[in-house]
Amino acid sequence: MKQVLFATGNPSKAKRFSNELYKKGIEVITLNDIDKEVEVEENGKNAIENALIKARAYSKVVNIPVFAMDDNLYLENVPEGKQPGMYVRRVNGKRLSDDEMIDHYTRLAKEYGIDGKLTCKWVYGMAVICDKKESTYTWSKEDFYLVDKPSNIINPGYPLNTISINKKLNKYFTDITDEDKEKIQEDESDVIEFIVSNV
Repeated sequence: MKQVLFATGNPSKAKRFSNELYKKGIEVITLNDIDKEVEVEENGKNAIENALIKARAYSKVVNIPVFAMDDNLYLENVPEGKQPGMYVRRVNGKRLSDDEMIDHYTRLAKEYGIDGKLTCKWVYGMAVICDKKESTYTWSKEDFYLVDKPSNIINPGYPLNTISINKKLNKYFTDITDEDKEKIQEDESDVIEFIVSNV
């Protein structure tokens, strides 16, 4: 079984690709599995640049392929100065806790949303480094609203799921079942293929 390092310490994020990659003979380990502390300054201009910065930093300290990802969030009708973009968890220079994020984004939904709903778009960037070869991939999703009323469930590490509603199902992300995922085809096989073909 081939090992790859996913440059994240977020357990929820780590699970996102690990099952599908495992089926393809690739075991995903995370920063929690390695005994290396690396200072990474994510100062890129977009998700791809930040993913590359993280992947480059960790590929220098491990002898296995590394992949990293970053995401940018865009909110409809919200002024440029208040757009999260790359700084989804960082507001005015402060890193927000899960609860603080829920509070901040529900306030934006109240202020700028239509009937308490903001149309949103995630833009993702991923970088893989294997044998010094760098590969990148980007994709986006605009299938949800941020709303001003939280659900009762919090997914640790993914606080926005508590205030995000899938447009097709009209359900909070925290309430979406495996059966629902099949209906809405939460398909990231293109991302899995990108990782597999570059490690």
